[in-house]
Amino acid sequence: MLGGGNPVGSSNPSGTGSSLSYVGDHAYANSGFFTAAETTNGLDVLKFSTGNSYIVGTLTFNGYAAVSEPPFGTDGACELKFNDEIVAVLKNSTASEVMPTNQFIDIIIPPYTKVNVRIEADGTNTTVGATVLIQGRVYR
Repeated sequence: MLGGGNPVGSSNPSGTGSSLSYVGDHAYANSGFFTAAETTNGLDVLKFSTGNSYIVGTLTFNGYAAVSEPPFGTDGACELKFNDEIVAVLKNSTASEVMPTNQFIDIIIPPYTKVNVRIEADGTNTTVGATVLIQGRVYR
């Protein structure tokens, strides 16, 4: 049950996926790793709705990079939408190493909000990729 009565969380409380998990008074969503090739035309990596509580937290956009190939990267963007309205856009540039590999912003997700996070890469590399995390405190 989102946003209210489930203090334990989803059936996969430590995994990745597109949904939001609750553990006690905390909520989080971990997209998992998506390659530049998978996201070159844009890909929704997190998609969920909140319930009757609000969340004060952070959105983190990591990548595009790979542990196996540290010198390589590509540019990418992350778009955060609440109820189909763009509320934030983050950009990483790991191709030229002129920007940090991680971008993060503080967010407040209101009750009864449809959240969608989409990422897009400027390249088709099959090794480098990105992740998106949302984590925060739930207020009921």
